[in-house]
Amino acid sequence: MDPVDIARWQFGITTVYHFLFVPLSIGLSALVAVLETAWIRTGKTAYLRATKFWGKLLLINFAMGIVTGLVQEFQFGMNWSDYSRFVGDVFGAPLAIEGLLAFFVESTFLGLWIFGWDRLPKVLHVMCMWLVSIGTVLSAFFILSANSWMQHPVGYRIDEETGRAVLTDFWAVLTNSTHLAAFPHTITAAFVTSGMFMAGVSAWHLARRKNVEVFRPSLKLALAVTAVASIGVAVSGDLLGKTMTEQQPMKMAAAEAIYETEAPAGLSVLTVGTLDGDEEIFGIKVPAILSFLSTGSFDGQVQGINDLQAEAEAAHGPGDYRPFVPVVYWNFRIMVGVGFVTALVSLAGLWLLRRGRLPSSPWVYRIGTLSLALPFIGNSAGWIFTEMGRQPWSVYGVLKTSASVSPSVAAGSMLVSVAALTALYGVLLFIQTGLMAKYAKAGPPSEDEVLPEDPDDNDPDSERSLAFAY
Repeated sequence: MDPVDIARWQFGITTVYHFLFVPLSIGLSALVAVLETAWIRTGKTAYLRATKFWGKLLLINFAMGIVTGLVQEFQFGMNWSDYSRFVGDVFGAPLAIEGLLAFFVESTFLGLWIFGWDRLPKVLHVMCMWLVSIGTVLSAFFILSANSWMQHPVGYRIDEETGRAVLTDFWAVLTNSTHLAAFPHTITAAFVTSGMFMAGVSAWHLARRKNVEVFRPSLKLALAVTAVASIGVAVSGDLLGKTMTEQQPMKMAAAEAIYETEAPAGLSVLTVGTLDGDEEIFGIKVPAILSFLSTGSFDGQVQGINDLQAEAEAAHGPGDYRPFVPVVYWNFRIMVGVGFVTALVSLAGLWLLRRGRLPSSPWVYRIGTLSLALPFIGNSAGWIFTEMGRQPWSVYGVLKTSASVSPSVAAGSMLVSVAALTALYGVLLFIQTGLMAKYAKAGPPSEDEVLPEDPDDNDPDSERSLAFAY
């Protein structure tokens, strides 16, 4: 096998797996902070029980995200050393800030939140979780700024002596137009993920009429957040699509399987092509919609794959500059389709819960529970579409993926590491799923287990402290 293909498989597997945890941590930390704030403002024990329940699930997910994320850093030096040498000066700044500032904020205040029960005043304690939430968003901001630079490199120059990219304008990297579109899209998708996760677990308990006083407010909050965030995903996705059409027209052409330039261009409902994605055999399209989504005009021109391939050969020399069309095409549809279904589920759920109602049909709760998986599928499809659609470039228009892999690492060594990491991540997935299912089914602590939060009224060394419950 080609070492480039093996290295891509390894990075793809580990990255998609890691990204299962990231959106949930981003959104769930904010929802836990909202629930604890509601408890402080109202004094209702149900909100405190909900805070501790969802907080425990957050901590399990957060820990697994850290473990799986560490591997990403090592892969840059192991399998992608030529890439690291080329982009190191640019990537170093945002990644260093993410590690030293954002992750430091997350871990520090999460520790204070865990061990601060009965030791910190209520307001200071809830502020710790709000700062954790802010830290997760900052982490996403700096990581996405690095990834967006790969999609649309700005604020750099090529050193003629070393052939490396040199950072010239850090502010340009942070305000990259691709980044400004991708960041809100990713964050709102994170809130959709956490909202549907909370809704799915709540639906499972409500189907059994367990802890209704805790899970009905949780379900209503989760569905409201999902509905609002779904609007944000759609709006930011539209902006990102227009940006992508301008900066990476080949990705948009592959996403719609458009082989010849069209004006106006129709939105593909179904396209059947050859197995290698070289040409279209049959297609069903909605006229002019793609032109509007891509350019803002129903008469706008959308370039086709064949014309873009010819332009790329003229600009960069002979070669195949097309991504693998079937993967890009279908993952784009999975991402968009999941987004629409998730929004419909959240709106239907809010309608069924109106005026204090609680649905009686078991199918409502079954659908709600199963919908928990939808955002994770959509997130994975979105990342696969984003990264596969950029191929054959690791840095779009500047550095090819084939020129990024480590020249001294043999295919056999890479294959062993792929097998080992895939097996390890499979074990971690089993552990993660088991822990989340166990504690999700266990439900929130009872009222008798919930302690008062005023540190002046409790012995810091009390055996009843919930610090060790996490």
